[in-house]
Amino acid sequence: RYFLVGSNPAETKYRVLKIDRTEPKDLVIIDDKHVYTQQEVRELLGRLDLGNRTKMGQKGSSGLSRAVSAFGIVGFVRFLEGYYIVLITKRRKMADIGGHAIYKIEDTNMIYIPNDSVRVSHPDEARYLRIFQNVDLSSNFYFSYSYDLSHSLQYNLTVLRVPLETLKTETTQIRQESFDIFEDEGLSTQGGSGVFGICSKPYEKYVWNAKLLEAVRSAVHRDWLLYIIHGFCGQSKLLIYGRPIYVTLIARRSSKFAGTRFLKRGANCEGDVANEVETEQILYDASVMSFSAGSYSSYVQVRGSVPLYWSQDISTMMPKPPITLDQADPYAHVAALHFDQMLQRFGSPIIILNLVKEREKRKHERILSEELVAAVTYLNQFLPPEHAIVYIPWDMAKYTKSKLCNVLDRLNVIAESVVKKTGFFVNRPDSYCSILRPDEKWNELGGCVVSTGRLQTGVLRTNCVDCLDRTNTAQFMVGKCALAYQLYSLGLIDKPNLQFDTDAVRLFEELYEDHGDTLSLQYGGSQLVHRVKTYRKIAPWTQHSKDIMQTLSRYYSNAFSDADRQDSINLFLGVFKPAEGKLHLWELPTDFYLHHKNTLSLSQPRQSYTYWWTPGVLKHLPLPFDEVPCAENRCKLTVKKFHKYEEEIDIHNEFFRPYELSSFDETFCLAMTNSTRDFMPKNVGIDPSPFTVRKPDETGKSVLGNKNNREETVLQRKTAASAPPPPSEEAVSSSSEDDSGTDKEDEGAVSQRSTPVKVTDAGDSTKITENVVQSTKDVYGVSLSDIPSEDDLAIYARFVQLGQSQHKQDKGSQQFCSKHPLDKVINLIPISSFSQDNIYEVQPPRADRKSVEIFHAHIQAGRGNMQPLGRDDFLIYREYIRNRYM
Repeated sequence: RYFLVGSNPAETKYRVLKIDRTEPKDLVIIDDKHVYTQQEVRELLGRLDLGNRTKMGQKGSSGLSRAVSAFGIVGFVRFLEGYYIVLITKRRKMADIGGHAIYKIEDTNMIYIPNDSVRVSHPDEARYLRIFQNVDLSSNFYFSYSYDLSHSLQYNLTVLRVPLETLKTETTQIRQESFDIFEDEGLSTQGGSGVFGICSKPYEKYVWNAKLLEAVRSAVHRDWLLYIIHGFCGQSKLLIYGRPIYVTLIARRSSKFAGTRFLKRGANCEGDVANEVETEQILYDASVMSFSAGSYSSYVQVRGSVPLYWSQDISTMMPKPPITLDQADPYAHVAALHFDQMLQRFGSPIIILNLVKEREKRKHERILSEELVAAVTYLNQFLPPEHAIVYIPWDMAKYTKSKLCNVLDRLNVIAESVVKKTGFFVNRPDSYCSILRPDEKWNELGGCVVSTGRLQTGVLRTNCVDCLDRTNTAQFMVGKCALAYQLYSLGLIDKPNLQFDTDAVRLFEELYEDHGDTLSLQYGGSQLVHRVKTYRKIAPWTQHSKDIMQTLSRYYSNAFSDADRQDSINLFLGVFKPAEGKLHLWELPTDFYLHHKNTLSLSQPRQSYTYWWTPGVLKHLPLPFDEVPCAENRCKLTVKKFHKYEEEIDIHNEFFRPYELSSFDETFCLAMTNSTRDFMPKNVGIDPSPFTVRKPDETGKSVLGNKNNREETVLQRKTAASAPPPPSEEAVSSSSEDDSGTDKEDEGAVSQRSTPVKVTDAGDSTKITENVVQSTKDVYGVSLSDIPSEDDLAIYARFVQLGQSQHKQDKGSQQFCSKHPLDKVINLIPISSFSQDNIYEVQPPRADRKSVEIFHAHIQAGRGNMQPLGRDDFLIYREYIRNRYM
């Protein structure tokens, strides 16, 4: 048997899975669903070790040995023999959202489960295993233990606002249906000590290991299920006079109709389109990390192939194969299914920005435009006018060739109109200063205004033919416009407008270029050919040779390696399932029938030609149906009750780990781009604001050298665009134990502790620091001592020792009652004038009525509206004149 031991980050709670290895082809997993303490799990493993020894007292014959240490389960897969388990063995922290860490998978390990004694070998098993491993899990796959990456921030925070009464009724129902008798062990049902937690079902469209977890989803506790997404995740720090603002970009690639450039075009019969990616930019103030008290904002946009039945024949070996429409669709059936999905997830209006060519000597891209216009016109006939699909055609290639037109100026106009229609998400109401000094653009903003802030309703859907180069530039311009509104909503700038050549926009542009390069590599086989600088016409002359090389790389990839990559994706996602007596994956002439399910079954009842949307969607527009608190959505939520002193909901202990001896390498393992270090000029005396327009030779980039050199010598922040190929199995096994950048584990199989990934050698680190990182004296005006004094180190060591001794207490033995012992101990009385003052939030003192009146009068005077003078004012003025002049 295999025993899988999983723990929480503090290593105080454990769960154990038992995997049977005697079944040659079936997967038998037993989960007792009991939560063990550290002492209990040690005793359990000790008993198993003792009971499985062949000869008592013989040291070398232990029946229990550690096979691997890992950070999570990707899933279980079977080809023609038995099942394999896929484990995450290395990870790297990529971003942080409200104290929730997002990790990138760095390495995985596949372990064959059945024993050699029961193994039934098959000649084609090794080939299927090789094809499966062609999907490089160390390249842009992300997961989080506590944050749902498959949903947007707006959805995740909207779920948290479900009324408490609803949660209690749901909790009662779930408890009755649950078989987990230890789930609520030790909880008090009396008093107000309970805290409700909500877990929502992931959005399976963006989950890439859903099929791999299908075999165990109903058999194991939900804590074992780790959902991964594919795409991009990057985070940068924008410092505004020392105030840290984190700008995060998350791209989720759809797992439906997924594939490579020329082999996956258009849409399938279920309305899923090729190269569909949802990009979300999240902005938040990192000085307050709680979701309930912090300031968070997000904006979502989508890219995807034109939702029609179309393809390109690559057998002609042409750089641009001709576009052919495969099926006639006069009633826009496939487009209706696609836009119905979007109405459910995003609400209305859906805005289509079509960037394909309109004027061509030989009809090529225009075929798609004509069909898309006809489909949108047909579908809009039946929608109410206020919720109609907005179609914006714009021939970006034609404007790029014109010397009179500025492409980005025109895109900026489109971006302004789009953001005004959709609005954006922010979890706090409009600030008082924006009410007193309203901005014209702010008042015209769309979306839905609620008591807790604003909601984004609707989405922009951008497409060209490939949805790579032109689309990325257009999305950057829309994102830049939305970023200005987000900064304004958080009270960080006085007008919702951002200029090019500022530190903030340069930081955002680099983030979007990394995002575009990564998505282009996944779908097209090369990095971006045309970048933002190309369309601004400020790219250096060396960029043209790079563009030619990227074009050749893309052509080579499409011609020679795309077919193998497509087979790997089909096998990984469970689109193709090997079976005895069935054609093998490499024997199929095409995968068309795998992705279009209606070709393999009797025709299902078609949707109505006129009422093409899901019932109930139209009633709630412009709000998205998925976020409406109805019975259908409520059944997707799982509710659990915690005690208020439970470790799982203590975000301070989770994030700061006071019970561990911290090291700088661990604390600062997330090496993100910093606007002050990487973009601001060395001479801080000019203007430290990241919103000041600077000349190109003024920026910190000119000091650091170009972007590629910095990546090679410093930290390799980019994920897949410059990631090296994975090492061989022998290299991984030999280096995984000795590599100082690898997350290591002392006890338990699935731990969740994070250590840094060191890219540079120790000997070069000092040299690199001198060249790249400015001294603290230059940046902050204060020089810090190199080494803390012995007294300080002794105090810190004592602090850690106290934390560890407190942590060793067995919390499972404490019986929670309505009057908890900690209630008497933890009774903090605020000594300041603030009513609530802690590390999570600060509530300002209430201003009395007279102070508010004086403040209003001051604001009005600043705007030129003077208050009428009263009798007291005349007396004071008369006294002033008498004393001054008489």
